[in-house]
Amino acid sequence: MDLFAQAQEERSRREAPLAARMRPRTLDEYVGQEHVIGPGRLLRRAIQADQLSSLIFYGPPGTGKTTLAMVIANTTQSRFVSLNAVLAGVKDVRDVVQEAQEARNLYGRRTILFVDEVHRWNKAQQDALLPWVENGTIIMIGATIENPWFSVNRALLSRSRVFQLVPLSEEELRTIALRALADPERGYGARKVRVEPDALDHLVDVANGDARSLLNALELAVETTEPDEQGVIVVDMAVAEESIQQRAVLYDREGDYHFDTISAFIKSLRGSDPDAALYWLAKMIYAGEDPRFIFRRMLILASEDVGLADPQALVVVQAAADAFERVGLPEGQFHLAQAALYLATTHKSNSTLGYFDALTAVREERDSEVPTHLKDASRDKEGFGHGQGYLYPHAYRDHWVAQQYLPDALQGKVFYRPGDQGYERQIKAQVARRREEQLAAMVEAGPAASEVLTYTPELRSHDRWLMRAVSTAARGLGELRDRVLDGARLTRHAVVLDLSAGTGLLTWEALRRAPEGGVWALAQNEADAEALRQQASSLPEVERPVILCGTLDGLPQQVAAYDPRLRFDAIVGRRVLVRAADKAAALRLLRELLAEGGRISLAEPIPRRAQRLYELVDTSSLPKAWADAWRAAEEAIYANPQDPLVNWDLEDLRLACQQAGLQLYELHLVPSESEYLFGQRHIAEWFAPARGGRPSYVDHLSSALPAQALADIRRLLERQLVGQTRPWRSVIAYLVAGRAPDSPALTQ
Repeated sequence: MDLFAQAQEERSRREAPLAARMRPRTLDEYVGQEHVIGPGRLLRRAIQADQLSSLIFYGPPGTGKTTLAMVIANTTQSRFVSLNAVLAGVKDVRDVVQEAQEARNLYGRRTILFVDEVHRWNKAQQDALLPWVENGTIIMIGATIENPWFSVNRALLSRSRVFQLVPLSEEELRTIALRALADPERGYGARKVRVEPDALDHLVDVANGDARSLLNALELAVETTEPDEQGVIVVDMAVAEESIQQRAVLYDREGDYHFDTISAFIKSLRGSDPDAALYWLAKMIYAGEDPRFIFRRMLILASEDVGLADPQALVVVQAAADAFERVGLPEGQFHLAQAALYLATTHKSNSTLGYFDALTAVREERDSEVPTHLKDASRDKEGFGHGQGYLYPHAYRDHWVAQQYLPDALQGKVFYRPGDQGYERQIKAQVARRREEQLAAMVEAGPAASEVLTYTPELRSHDRWLMRAVSTAARGLGELRDRVLDGARLTRHAVVLDLSAGTGLLTWEALRRAPEGGVWALAQNEADAEALRQQASSLPEVERPVILCGTLDGLPQQVAAYDPRLRFDAIVGRRVLVRAADKAAALRLLRELLAEGGRISLAEPIPRRAQRLYELVDTSSLPKAWADAWRAAEEAIYANPQDPLVNWDLEDLRLACQQAGLQLYELHLVPSESEYLFGQRHIAEWFAPARGGRPSYVDHLSSALPAQALADIRRLLERQLVGQTRPWRSVIAYLVAGRAPDSPALTQ
């Protein structure tokens, strides 16, 4: 680059809009979207490791999609090429592909192609890129404000990870504005600028989550305000209001915001929430939505979701639509509001959907002939007897008579199911009574009609009783896994810590539920840790769980060594607190590793409520004294107040949470019962003396029973249990908690 070109580029940078000048250059400068690039998140790890796959950033304007692509450009060692889909076509794609092939073949460098507004490309343009994304020649990063599942080629979408960016919070916008005011090189730090607090609040509020809108308004305010006598540019409320007069509403009459907002409006009407209905209606009108479109949707809802619960609903909405055509905007907003309020507050019924059941029957059933007595009698009465036997309802009391109206093959079929609200509540009993009379009349009509009422249930499988003991145990573990992870309320971008990695029961499901986040798994020993690493080796490196090995006490040091700022959105585990002598201390440790708003979800079996061995067999063959002593000795195991394994129950967990400064969301017991097949191995384990550490089962019994009694009990267990399946009971405490605000008691 010559000196003239360099000077020109430097001048362009200085004269660029403030929003462009303040664009972050590194991940540390980037503000917001912590759910995507926060510490420990998948995308952050991929950027730092320079191991990106194809990505699509989807979100509203001003949320940092292009900025994030520029950060990647500044971080990666790969070639970075940028195209705008509005200006670029297939030829530009081919040129980029050719250069990418040369860079890979000659220098071994990958090429990242950033496509801004990728939704603007048509199918042919996207297809031109597909083969090169698939074979790895190009790593594509697309940015779009449209839902990629509708605007991006399915084949291209399936080869990309989609990250949704959200509007920035007021605090994040404030940080961006203050940074622009303080930066002497790219912002206004070298000039005397003072923004009044209320003016800054106004700019942040009206920007509505859009950083670009905020910075543009701030730039306009500063550049159009004359300095005062001291040379200070003062941006007060009056200047701020002139700089950003109207809130930008995220709305596109042909895109996602259009469909999402009308969906929210209709669901609010259906859900009988007049406040929400008025809000979404106002948002659509404010954004310029066509009122006729809104009326069309309300006319549909008046029949689909109100129907005969209030037959006047359709009349009211139609009248409001007609009035709007006469009046127009702005006064026509009264008619929109009246129709919306009527629909939101009236009775609801979706019984008109019965029509579609009838439509399905027409489509799927054999062609059914019109019953003879319902056929047109004006043409074929003499020759075929058409219309013969028809009963004229007006000739009967209440203008109704029981007779067959459905085809023979559909007799007894119900399509209309009246609701129990409004007008339909009044006619529900009448419709039911008349159906009963119709069916009675049909039964009496003869054998042909009776056959329609016969019913043969589908044959059920006769093999369910063959479920094996191991299957019921696996099912129990599956239920435990789902309860724990459901309690954690994982999002796709959550950072998760599994405290009981073991076989990976929770780890792999957490990885599936949080594919854009990250999973850390704590194994208790190196053998378990290595097994998990082997299982994860088939995954791309940045998608693998981070395997830690050690005890709970050493966990904070391991996490800090990885990233001191790392905090977890969810901490999950099972059997974490069972052996902890100080459960409050263990929970306090976990609290410090929890992110704001995060959750701890644990499954803790309560040993003192566990299955007793003496309950599995019939003890009547033993001397009563021995049977009683056996029962007492086993119960004593679970009643030892000095043993931290058994000296606690549900209320102790509740107290431990309180002492740890945790807010308890859920704490309840769930009985569990699994079928187990017992073998000689189990008996041998129970009757083997302890080799240090905790006493074994036989050690506990030997203090209360003579050797001969122990021998007889062992033979009894072998005789009645070995090779037999028995139910094994346990009780599991499910605990879900989050961070409570810090208090002096916790910091002492």
